Amino acid sequence: MEKPHSDFSFDVSEQNFETRVIAASDNVPILVDFWAPWCGPCRTLGPILEKLADEFGGRFLLARINSDENSALAQQLGVRGVPNVKAIFQRKLIDEFTGAVPESRVRAFLRKILPSPAQALHEAASAAHAEGDIDSACALLIDAIAQDPDNETVRLDLAELLIESGVLDDAAQILASVGPEPHDPLRIEQLQARLALFRNTPSESAEALEKRITAKPGDLQAKLELAQLRAAQGDLEMAFRLLLGIIRCDRNFGDDIARKTLIQFFNASNDDVLVRRYRTELAATLNR
Repeated sequence: MEKPHSDFSFDVSEQNFETRVIAASDNVPILVDFWAPWCGPCRTLGPILEKLADEFGGRFLLARINSDENSALAQQLGVRGVPNVKAIFQRKLIDEFTGAVPESRVRAFLRKILPSPAQALHEAASAAHAEGDIDSACALLIDAIAQDPDNETVRLDLAELLIESGVLDDAAQILASVGPEPHDPLRIEQLQARLALFRNTPSESAEALEKRITAKPGDLQAKLELAQLRAAQGDLEMAFRLLLGIIRCDRNFGDDIARKTLIQFFNASNDDVLVRRYRTELAATLNR
């Protein structure tokens, strides 16, 4: 007889697996927990799964299957050890894990398989950004974070928009708040490099710097400052060209500052094709 655990977790057998798991997965992800009465790790993992099922309030359902009593079903689904948790959505196995993993690992597993409650807001923010409405995009991302505080992608998108808008302290706070094991460390590194780039933006305008260079083509400091400004404005290719020009003119200028700045800009860019091209040019310049 099926024993209810809560509104969001229940026991399942071979007789009702098709309706309680397969058919139900059309509408919501189902976590299937294969366990056994003799299994100590199962007794550790089971309460974690039930707690999270209640906490998530129906974003997934937990179906518990006694593998000893339903051995044919366990064999059919490839269960080779317990506890074994399989995620089924829209009648397909989308992910699984085996063993009594800690709660933090179960939460990470759920983040991978569950649609984010902030997804619609995130998509609306992307559309607003594409239309040039940065204020609306930021507001939508802030709302999305309120709905899904652990969504790293949304937080990094907001940090990127804040950097673009010059709200650097707030962007720095968001980047600092990302946990010690981020999902996308490369993007965080790029955003931190971009943040540092904006903090070093010269106070002079591009027009003023260009006039200085026109009046004195050998003014390498003006070229360096113009490169920093162009990079902050998003014209990385122009910044790359200016810095390469400084290196070709005087490799030792400012204690090799042009090369060091160019490497920093490479790290801040997400245009891999552009970066590869200028890395090749840098290498050729240095090896002359």
